[in-house]
Amino acid sequence: MQVKISPSDISGLVMAPASKSAMQRVCALALLKDGETIISNPGQSNDDKAALSIIKNLGARIELLADYSLKITGNQLLGNTKNDTAQEEALSFSCGESGLSIRMFTPIAAISNSPVTINGTGSLLTRPMNFFDEILPELGVKILSNEGKLPLVINGPMAAKDITVDGSLSSQFLTGLLLAFAKSAKEPVTITVINLKSKPYIDLTLQMMDHFGYKVQNENYERFIIQPATHQAQPVLYTVEGDWSGAAFLLVAGAIAGKITVQGLDVFSTQADRAILQVLMLTKARISITAEEITIEPAALQPFHFDATDCPDLFPPLVALAAYCNGTSVIEGVSRLAHKESNRALTLQEEFGKMGLKIKLQDDLMIIEAGEKLVGIHGYSHHDHRIAMALAVAGLKATGDTMIENAEAIDKSYPAFYQHLEQLGARINY
Repeated sequence: MQVKISPSDISGLVMAPASKSAMQRVCALALLKDGETIISNPGQSNDDKAALSIIKNLGARIELLADYSLKITGNQLLGNTKNDTAQEEALSFSCGESGLSIRMFTPIAAISNSPVTINGTGSLLTRPMNFFDEILPELGVKILSNEGKLPLVINGPMAAKDITVDGSLSSQFLTGLLLAFAKSAKEPVTITVINLKSKPYIDLTLQMMDHFGYKVQNENYERFIIQPATHQAQPVLYTVEGDWSGAAFLLVAGAIAGKITVQGLDVFSTQADRAILQVLMLTKARISITAEEITIEPAALQPFHFDATDCPDLFPPLVALAAYCNGTSVIEGVSRLAHKESNRALTLQEEFGKMGLKIKLQDDLMIIEAGEKLVGIHGYSHHDHRIAMALAVAGLKATGDTMIENAEAIDKSYPAFYQHLEQLGARINY
C-alpha cells in the first residue's frame, strides 16, 4: 500500500489509540486468571489481535460484549500442573510480528506440561531469542530453537525458582517470567536482574499485576520477589489506557503542523513513552496539559538532548521533531534500536537523509542536524510501523508530497493513524 502525504495545516481534537503495551499484558493476565476478566477499550492493532489469538490457542475463552468490551475466561489448567497429568495434546501459536508477545507468552506457555510450538511472521523471524535457550533449561523446560530464532518448541512444566537473568536486551523477557512465576510459584521466588533496560515497562507490568491481585516486591530493579498467587474468584475489570507510543506522533504533528488536542492519555501513566512530554517541554513547544487532554501548537522549536535508553520507541517521532528544531539535537540510546522491526538507527538515517536531514550515529548517540527545510520524498517504511508514522508526520511540513511505500505497516500498532491525521485536516491520498 502506498500513501501520499501532502503539506498540511492541522487542527482539531483526536482520541489517542489504546495502548498495545497494556492490551497485550491484560490478555496475558486474563489467560492466567481463574475466572473472568472484562476488558474495556480493547486495542485493535495487529499486535493486540495476535495476543488475543495466542490466549485463545492456550485455552482462554473470549466473548465480545454489546458495549464492545471483551469478556475473557482464563485457562485454569495453566499453573496447576500437579493436577494436570492428563494434558498431553500439543499446543501451538503465532505471535505475528509482536516482540512483546513472543517474549511474554513463551514463559507463560512453559507453565503447561504440553509441548508448545511458537512461531511468528515478518521481522520477528530474525529477532534473537537466545535468552530462552539459556534460561528455560535452567527452569526444567526443554527447548528447541532455530539457532536462537523462531520457531521455538518448548516442553514444560517450568519450575518457578530463584534465578538470575540479563535484562540488557529487553525488559519484555522479565515481564514474561514475572507473570509466569506469579501464577505457578508455590513459595516466594526471587528473580535477580543484571543491567535492566526500559524500567518503566516493568513498572507497567507490576502495576497491572497488582490490579489482578499478584504481589511482587521490587528491590531497586535488581531483585523481584514474587509471592505465590492467591485464588481470586471475583471478575477483574480493566480499562486499557491510551497509548503514549502512538500519541507521541500526534503530539509531534501538533508541534510542527497546527494546534491540536489529544484526549485519552493518562498523564500519570507508567508507560515509558510518556517521556515525550519532557522532550516537547525541552523544545519550548506551546503545550497545555490537564488530566483530560493535552493541547499543543507550533512554536519556534529549540533543539534538545534526551536519553531515550528506557523509551527507544520514541526515536522515530523524536527524529521527526528534531527535523523542525532550530539547531542540532542529540538522542542517546541508539544501541536499543538494532532489534526492532527494522534496524531503526540505520533506517531513520536512510529515510530522513532522503528528506535532507543530516543524521550522524556516534557510539550510542544519534546527532540530528536540522537546518534546511525537509523535502518530500518517495520513502519506504522498511515494514516498520514507527518509520511509516515518522515519515508521515515529517511530511506534513515538507516541501512537496511525501510518498510512503508499505504504508500499511502502521497496522501493527496504530491502524487508525492515517484516518486520525485526516480527521485533523491532513491531506492524505491512499
